[in-house]
Amino acid sequence: MRKENKNLNWYNISLIAFTSMWSISNIFNNYSQQGTQAIFSWVLIIFLYFIPYIWIVSKLGATFPNSSGGVSIWVEETINSKMGYLAAWTYWIVNISYLAQKPQNIIVAISWLFTMQANTLNHLASWKIAIISLVILIFFMWLSARGINTLKIIGSIAGGAMLIISMLLIVLSLATFFIFHAKPATSNLTNVSSFIPRFNTTYFTTLSMFVFAVGGSEKISPYINYLKNGKNEFPKSMLFLAILVGASAILGTYSLGILFNSHAIPKDLIMNGAYVAFQILGEKFHIGNSLMILYAFSNLLAQIAALIISIDAPLKILLSENNKKYIPHSLMKKNKHNISINGYILTGILTSILIIIPTIKIKNATNFYYWLLNLNSVVIPFKFLFIFLAFIFLIKHQKISFTKKFPQIMLGTWIFIITLIISILGMIPKNNIPYHSSQWWFQLSINISTPIIFAILGIILPIIKKLKNHQ
Repeated sequence: MRKENKNLNWYNISLIAFTSMWSISNIFNNYSQQGTQAIFSWVLIIFLYFIPYIWIVSKLGATFPNSSGGVSIWVEETINSKMGYLAAWTYWIVNISYLAQKPQNIIVAISWLFTMQANTLNHLASWKIAIISLVILIFFMWLSARGINTLKIIGSIAGGAMLIISMLLIVLSLATFFIFHAKPATSNLTNVSSFIPRFNTTYFTTLSMFVFAVGGSEKISPYINYLKNGKNEFPKSMLFLAILVGASAILGTYSLGILFNSHAIPKDLIMNGAYVAFQILGEKFHIGNSLMILYAFSNLLAQIAALIISIDAPLKILLSENNKKYIPHSLMKKNKHNISINGYILTGILTSILIIIPTIKIKNATNFYYWLLNLNSVVIPFKFLFIFLAFIFLIKHQKISFTKKFPQIMLGTWIFIITLIISILGMIPKNNIPYHSSQWWFQLSINISTPIIFAILGIILPIIKKLKNHQ
């Protein structure tokens, strides 16, 4: 790479990573499950999970600075091409559940823009949400298949604006308490015991949402090429990222304790919380719904951009030349816009199934939204496992002393096992669903079967390819 292109500082990388991977919704999602006790969980996750995670990413990024293919290339280089394909497959297939939820986020944003209240969606049947979601999905898949990129650019700008507005939420919330001395919704916010959770089964089943929230920093690894001294500066940028995420998560959770009673959390907080929070702040500062409208509009554009990028980007990695020998030729077929059209069709079919099937038992829109979000927290961490596998094999192959090799392999093994256990525990249904009820068993069966079916499909594709080659 030419020297003049290496024009980013380490803190620029930190800010790019923070903007792309972090969202205020992460704070609302976890507050809805644990209330102010989420502060303890954030500290736990940051120190015992996120910092080791980004250190591993830094190590891999520095070792493979020219790897634009990301994790699949790391796995291919450290293990073999078959595992590299499985990594690419996993990154694509777990994205299906993410795609299934994006239309819901778009619906919520539109609903708030036009009605400015939560009740519109709260009482809507899940099958109606599913139909609208399918229409939105098909429309934006059609746009993406035509190679339209304008919305991605608009969405990126909106994403930056939304981040600023989200930070404003934290600042204004804290200001109402510490400067204007308004009474907080949660009592005893200055008591340390308010932040300590009960370590029971329910608590451990909610940790998958935290792991889901802090994942994704590996996508920034190609930017190491833009640093003047990547090997030394990239780890520094990742450490600053940890500080940014930790501060945002802890201060954000505390600010929600000011706005929402931690002992009586609204059931729809996970879906409508951010909009309600901006309404509350608008009321307190006498500016009406202006903050909420600004957030809703920015979020709408950002969600649209995220949907289009999520349709296209993971599929390109899966259908890259590196994986050609494992994927049937029919999936590689491209249209006049150079888009893998059959890959798009497969994406659409799988996403549609994941949108429709839950409505058989989940009738309420809020529960439908919550379940799909929880499914994301179950399946998406599975892709992180390949990062840790690549790291373990990288250290295994290095010619370094045992005293340096052993602790690093143990670190990779530790974080691999923790991710796997937390994801499995996350499969247990939450959101106050009656234990052993028919809906509890239904959600549990989908949560377990989804990652299994995803894995089976990934194993079947190379077999189909092999059989067609012998015909």
